[in-house]
Amino acid sequence: MSDTAFVPPDLIRSQFAQAMSDMYRTEVPLYGTLMELVAKVNADTLAADPALAAQLLRSGERERLDLERHGAIRVGTAAELAMLRRLFAVMGMHPVGYYDLSVAGVPVHSTAFRPIEADALSRNPFRVFTSLLRLELIENESLRAHAAQILARRQIFTAGALELIERHERDGGLGREQAGRFVAEALETFRWHGDATVSLASYRALSDAHKLIADVVSFHGPHINHLTPRTLDIDAAQAEMQRRGIDAKAVIEGPPRRRCPILLRQTSFKALEERVRFPGEGGAAQAGTHTARFGEIEQRGLALTPKGRALYDALLAQARDDDGAGSTGHDYDRRLAAAFATFPDDYETLRREGLGYFRYALTDAGRADPAAVADRKSVV
Repeated sequence: MSDTAFVPPDLIRSQFAQAMSDMYRTEVPLYGTLMELVAKVNADTLAADPALAAQLLRSGERERLDLERHGAIRVGTAAELAMLRRLFAVMGMHPVGYYDLSVAGVPVHSTAFRPIEADALSRNPFRVFTSLLRLELIENESLRAHAAQILARRQIFTAGALELIERHERDGGLGREQAGRFVAEALETFRWHGDATVSLASYRALSDAHKLIADVVSFHGPHINHLTPRTLDIDAAQAEMQRRGIDAKAVIEGPPRRRCPILLRQTSFKALEERVRFPGEGGAAQAGTHTARFGEIEQRGLALTPKGRALYDALLAQARDDDGAGSTGHDYDRRLAAAFATFPDDYETLRREGLGYFRYALTDAGRADPAAVADRKSVV
């Protein structure tokens, strides 16, 4: 590639995703341990299941298995979100979906920035789940005004990042040297800072309103909330975390273990309590802590049709209601498995009953005799 040629957005996205992963491993060493653990579980799973390994190779999933991760961040203002949209556009990432998390008691609404073309997804599927704080949901009027003033004063993007975003929009792309600088400059937006921008008293007031509000408002920018590697056996990964003494969630979220995985199953190590310096009177810093960042693992399964999702939601609700409290507490794994016993667990039945989405491709025989395939299509 010449210095004057534009770097493909997919390549910039790959470089950025790797740089973000490297930075997060440095900031949260336990995340590096999690990545090593997941890599070992995946290698063991593939070695024990040649059919799965062959399936991943056929679908193109094997080469991107180690790339299948997403990040999550939180921003404070519409202006910050609008500039993030422009920043992610440089990497071929677009807002997809809308999520109103206020219905779950969380004062944000969210979208996911990701590539949308099939080829771009196959090259690198990295996505960033991005939440925007809803200041209007802060009930205390004085606290709401205080939070708005704090957010209005900050600039979460470097001058270099802003200049390169504008250059990309003006010229239609970035050259190799510019793309490298863009990744380095953009990374600064997501870096953790151990010093807060508000006093300890303000932090506590914001935290009392909601811990997420304090996480968004009290710092220099939208530090990474978590990153998520992909595992092929989340039960093994969960057991390995527990064996190593990592403080993992007690329950794997999502459907139970199945022969044919569906949707997403997730677990994580719990958010870390991290030391923070808060500005005090006369320039003296006050020591405190903040809890927000963690490491997540996901196991991906078959995407469900509306019919399949309706059945899934009904069975999940049944499992939670079987203890009379709608919870995931005592004996939840047994209740979940019992409820999902009625959900078909072989791909042929899932396909025949229209419960999941499938892609179709020619077999070796079809590729060897395309005329026969054309004849069959004309009969159908």
